[in-house]
Amino acid sequence: PIVLATGLWLIWRRADEIRREAVPGNFWLAFLGLLVAAAIYIFGRAYGFLVLEVGALYLAGVAIAYSLIGWRMLRKLWFPILYLGFAVPLPGWLLDSITLPLKYLVSDIVTRLLQAVGYPIVQVGVTLYIAQYQLLVEDACAGLNSIISLTAISLFYIYLLHNSSWRYSAVLFALVLPIALAANVIRVIILVLITYYLGDEMAQGYLHDTAGIVTFVSALLLIFLIDGLLTPVRRLLARSSRAPAA
Repeated sequence: PIVLATGLWLIWRRADEIRREAVPGNFWLAFLGLLVAAAIYIFGRAYGFLVLEVGALYLAGVAIAYSLIGWRMLRKLWFPILYLGFAVPLPGWLLDSITLPLKYLVSDIVTRLLQAVGYPIVQVGVTLYIAQYQLLVEDACAGLNSIISLTAISLFYIYLLHNSSWRYSAVLFALVLPIALAANVIRVIILVLITYYLGDEMAQGYLHDTAGIVTFVSALLLIFLIDGLLTPVRRLLARSSRAPAA
């Protein structure tokens, strides 16, 4: 919902430009796009593929937009259109193939860090054993959802503030993945320590969701902080891009 709302806002804020420069696209090309989207939606609906249903709606929206404002205006709105694509859920097979290695990575890092400071923790696959407790690192703790959410919000933030500097935007965007992974490592460490000191019921109660929210917000604030600290780098890149060629 956040991606959908902010994506539509990005389009709305350029409403005057759209009305001024819009040229309707080819009707038959837009109609063909709608037919393809309808076929994909029917197939996805019939066989329960949510990604196909939402993806078909996304494609239909692009086709309708093309019919109303044309290809030239669509190119100018490339970022809002790309950004709205984050509202389409990833297919399950892709989620599984990405999430499993992330779960192993997070489990391994958490185990090594806590062992280094003397905690009696052992890792078996994606299961952590500490004292008499056993904790399974679930898909949510792997960080994929955080990576996707942070990527979307970071892209939104970068586009609004640094749209004119693509090189600096690339630098800031490259930091999203390690920050998201670090945030989820911290989240799992917090849950392990809560379990160790307060018991399994406390860790699996409201503190579980609270830890997820706190680590996500912290990761987002860290991106903003790094952006502020990298202000000299941004200015340097801006000056170099304005410098005349030799």
